[in-house]
Amino acid sequence: MSKDFLYNEIAIGIASQIRSGVLEPGDKLPSVRMLCKEYSISMNTAKRVFLELEAQSLIDAKPQSGYFVGRSAYRKLPIPEISRPSALASDNEPDELISKVYADMGNETLTLFSICAPSGELLPLAKLKKELLQATRVLKEGGTAYEPLQGNVKLRRMIAIRSLSWGGNLNENDLITTNGAINAVALCLMALGKPGDTIAMESPCYQGTLQLAISLGFKVLELPTHPDTGLEIEALKKAIPKINLCLLVPNFNTPLGSCMPDTHKKEIVALLSKHNIPLIEDDIYGDLYFGTQRPKCCKSFDTEGNVLWCSSVSKTLAPGYRVGWVAPGKYKEKLLKLKLIHSISSATIIQESVANFLSTGKYENHLRQLRRTLQDNYQNYVHAITEYFPKGTKISRPQGGLAIWIEFGKEMDTKKLYELAIKQQISIAPGRIFTLQDQFKNCIRICIGLPWSEEIKFKLKQLGNLAKII
Repeated sequence: MSKDFLYNEIAIGIASQIRSGVLEPGDKLPSVRMLCKEYSISMNTAKRVFLELEAQSLIDAKPQSGYFVGRSAYRKLPIPEISRPSALASDNEPDELISKVYADMGNETLTLFSICAPSGELLPLAKLKKELLQATRVLKEGGTAYEPLQGNVKLRRMIAIRSLSWGGNLNENDLITTNGAINAVALCLMALGKPGDTIAMESPCYQGTLQLAISLGFKVLELPTHPDTGLEIEALKKAIPKINLCLLVPNFNTPLGSCMPDTHKKEIVALLSKHNIPLIEDDIYGDLYFGTQRPKCCKSFDTEGNVLWCSSVSKTLAPGYRVGWVAPGKYKEKLLKLKLIHSISSATIIQESVANFLSTGKYENHLRQLRRTLQDNYQNYVHAITEYFPKGTKISRPQGGLAIWIEFGKEMDTKKLYELAIKQQISIAPGRIFTLQDQFKNCIRICIGLPWSEEIKFKLKQLGNLAKII
């Protein structure tokens, strides 16, 4: 096992113990030397473990004393339980509620805790405008011509280079550009399945993916999911005889924000490959980590081309640009045929401008600032939730991404909470929209992509007060 892989696994293990309450605030952690002895690692590797945990605000260093579990406010609140969906596939879509929530999108009079995307205030808008102008100047015919079917070469090359950070080792010919990540996922589903097939997903799961699967005629089998470590592998093993496809968001999925350990990713890739079940991996949140290193992807462990890795810049740079991509492995020709039928080409000027932004180092600088802001937002949001929400509230403890999953007492009806909150100009995402089953009615997801302010704090206080009277 490589040193990078090992230090990350050790850090994840300790982080999990802290988040689950096994290690409590104030508990002293093993010293660097003790960690070296216990795991047979070098001093530098052991120090990297503690640096990673510090970066996640999980531990504090005390001079001459060592490392201790931090006393952050969020540890006062327990985490939600592992989800327990029905073992039967379902297609019962809560479309009326989803339509209500997404009708709020773009309404500037509302505080949009419901839409999981970074606020424009957190995006490099002026720099993006310059890249658009530059693209029109340098492109043939001002960018009015079609791109190659596979997509902008420069963009694919930059995505391939960035894949080295998570062990992807892709090249530009491995990638196809798409109109956002959801278009990439749609092409994968159409290429790999047919109406009546069963697809396994996490539960809860992004409502857009659920809607997409149902619209294409799939049955969805929701599987138990841990709020910290993601999909339960034993549940997936039991489901193997029932499923034709698997679609997962291993890194900071929405709404839970869980991050699957690398050992789990590796095991799942091997399991699905053994049974010749394709894995569609949506890695749209992977760059939004709170620690010191980007998590690996399932694609990192794919040696047979069975993993179709999808992502985009929609959650990191420009939601409205609709620039996405897929590394489809051995299914490349099938996806190219479908892209030709459904869209012919991706937007020329937009792809070129994003490619230039990635090539100059501006994207990485932007990501560093965005990650810091989101991590600070997370801490501030949780302090407010701890202070203002009803007793017994549970919250997820994401290690990255844009979402916090909040679980109230069983008596709570978050559809009713949504209706009350809208009257106060607050939009939330009720938990029921993240499932096709009769569950999560006492849960909500809120987005931490809105810049922290006294107004946001006040809106969370209002939301907490509303929750107390239902």
